[in-house]
Amino acid sequence: MGLALPRYFHKSTHVVLMGLDSAGKSTLLFRLQQGVVMETSPTVGFNVATVELDKKTSLTVWDVGGQGIMRANWRYYLEGCKALVFVVDSSDQTRMGEAKKALKKVLSDENMRGVPLMVLANKKDLPNSMTIRQVSDQLDLPSYKDREWEIQACSALQGLGLQQAFLSVAKLIKKS
Repeated sequence: MGLALPRYFHKSTHVVLMGLDSAGKSTLLFRLQQGVVMETSPTVGFNVATVELDKKTSLTVWDVGGQGIMRANWRYYLEGCKALVFVVDSSDQTRMGEAKKALKKVLSDENMRGVPLMVLANKKDLPNSMTIRQVSDQLDLPSYKDREWEIQACSALQGLGLQQAFLSVAKLIKKS
């Protein structure tokens, strides 16, 4: 006899949340799912959570550790991915080159062909954060003509922009 699963489980969509370490991915995921800021530590491996955006839409979000040593394993999370959410620390301009290189490598994976991209410029609440145009230029987002992509500013700590960003992710998935 099979295990009875909640109805939304069957309709949930696999979304991968990636970015460099300390970009705020886990804080963002827990804030979105539970509505509170939880103390986090560097993710070793991954966190996974189902985020219900409304009665008809839920996303299974895989938050994958971003430390340099973990990035070699990112490819194992991409099979079946319906959207990539790439988080950057918009207050840390010194790591944008590293983030650009990591994003380019992920998007070059064969499993990512045509998969929509949402870039979240996190930590917009900090005074020295870059604009989304600056982040877009630093990551060379306009060069990605082979996929739908969007960029949005957010603050995981304050909860600003998260719900809107993931509703946009759901729309990107439906479009593709």
